[in-house]
Amino acid sequence: MKTLAPGTVIFHRHRGYGVITAVNLLTGWIAARFGSEARTLDLNLSTDAVQFADGAAILFRRAPPDRMPHARLMAMVRALHGAGYQRLYLYAWPKPSGLHWRWHLFTGQRDWMQRPWREGWYGSGADYNVNPVMGWGDTPGATTEELIDALARFDPQGLAQALGRDDDHTAWFGQVCDALLPGYMYSLDMQRVDGAPLQEMPPVPVIPVRATLAPYAGPAIAWPPGWAGLWSKVHAMPTPAITLTGVQEIR
Repeated sequence: MKTLAPGTVIFHRHRGYGVITAVNLLTGWIAARFGSEARTLDLNLSTDAVQFADGAAILFRRAPPDRMPHARLMAMVRALHGAGYQRLYLYAWPKPSGLHWRWHLFTGQRDWMQRPWREGWYGSGADYNVNPVMGWGDTPGATTEELIDALARFDPQGLAQALGRDDDHTAWFGQVCDALLPGYMYSLDMQRVDGAPLQEMPPVPVIPVRATLAPYAGPAIAWPPGWAGLWSKVHAMPTPAITLTGVQEIR
């Protein structure tokens, strides 16, 4: 499917040509302005009343766009690994609601818990749904090469820190991309009951990036190098809980 984002020119069979001013890739609702109208019109992309400006159909229900950027980020990271930027890592984890997944690119030392944060190197599927860009000067629908070029222009110093070898992680990441792309992403999220230690490492959770994809049924995805042992112990800091009587209980 072509790019759906604010600024996309569309054609409505009753109102003519217009421009999308807001979009929600999760629900398929958009707001668009037509001609000199001051107000926007709310439309649903699942109907046949809206087309791209060249007349191409918007098949939102049959072939919906990616509702999260993680698969595109995985393809970009894999390409950079092949160019020698092997110290580039992609961390993905769900928001508390479980509706969207966050993402974080980091470079340098491979430390999954103490990751350096740089402006523009992290985001959320919740933001991507309404403006499908990564946030480093890229454009909606940018190819892998265009994403890399935009990132290199946005933060050359940060990208330079990814130069170097990390053969173990690069091999793991390549296998994951072979198994998941282009329709699935991984989530580095380990569910535990009441903070209890994990007795066995479960497979890495796999999430489809488009609504029409079936649940992942491929080979199990192993955890990345350096992950084993990170969650083998209970949390050292107890968490206080407030009861209705006002007495704090330590858990």
